[in-house]
Amino acid sequence: MSPTPPSPSSAAAGTKRERRKEARPGELLEAALDLFVEKGFAATRVDEVAARAGVSKGTLFLYFPSKEELFKAVVRENIAGRFAEWNDELEAFVGTTSEVLRYCYKVWWERIGCTKASGITKLMLSEAQNFPEIVQFYQQEVILPGQALIRRILERGVARSEFRAMNLDYTVYVVLAPMIFLMLWKHSIGACVPDALGMTPEQYIEIQADNILHGLCVRPDAPPSPPSSTGTF
Repeated sequence: MSPTPPSPSSAAAGTKRERRKEARPGELLEAALDLFVEKGFAATRVDEVAARAGVSKGTLFLYFPSKEELFKAVVRENIAGRFAEWNDELEAFVGTTSEVLRYCYKVWWERIGCTKASGITKLMLSEAQNFPEIVQFYQQEVILPGQALIRRILERGVARSEFRAMNLDYTVYVVLAPMIFLMLWKHSIGACVPDALGMTPEQYIEIQADNILHGLCVRPDAPPSPPSSTGTF
C-alpha cells in the first residue's frame, strides 16, 4: 500500500514554514539594528529583540548565542560585509581620483549614512569604554578596513600625480571627518530637529568634498606676482 501523498494545503504550509525559518536570521538582525540604534548596546535586551522579530528568546539563541554575537552579526550585515564590494568598485573605477572620492562619499551616504546603520557609529563612540571586546571587534571589522579603503584612494591619486604628496596616516582622517560628523548629527540633534543643519546632507558632503579636493589636488604653480610699480612697500 503506497503512502498517502500530502495534501496541497499541508505542503503549502510546510513550504511557508521553511521560508519563515530561512527569513528569521534577517528579521532578527533587522530588529536588533532598530533596538541597538534606538536604545544603545547596554540597554537593549535580547528578549526585546526576539519580541520585535516575532519569535521567542530561545529561537533567537538558536541563531545567535549571545547579545555580543548578535551585535557582531548586525555590524557584519550592515557595514563590515560591504568592504569587499567597495574594494571591487574601486579596483574597477576608470575615472579620475577626484571622481573616485566624490563617488565614495555619495555611495557611503546612500548605503550607510542615510540608513539606520549609521547609528552604530554613535553607539560605539558613546559606549566603547564599557565594552572592550566589542570595540576590538569593531576596530578590526570596520575601522581598519575603512581606513585602508580611503588610503587606497589617496594612494591612487598620488601615484597618478593627481594628488600632492602628503602624510596619508593623517589625511585618512580628513576624509573620514565629514562622514563621522554627519552620522553623529543624524542620531543626536538631527533626530530632534531635522532641519537644524541648515542644508541637506548631500549639500554638506559636496561642499566638504570640494574643500578636501582643493587641498589634495596638484595645482600648477601660480605665476609670480608682478613687481611693485614703486619698488618699495
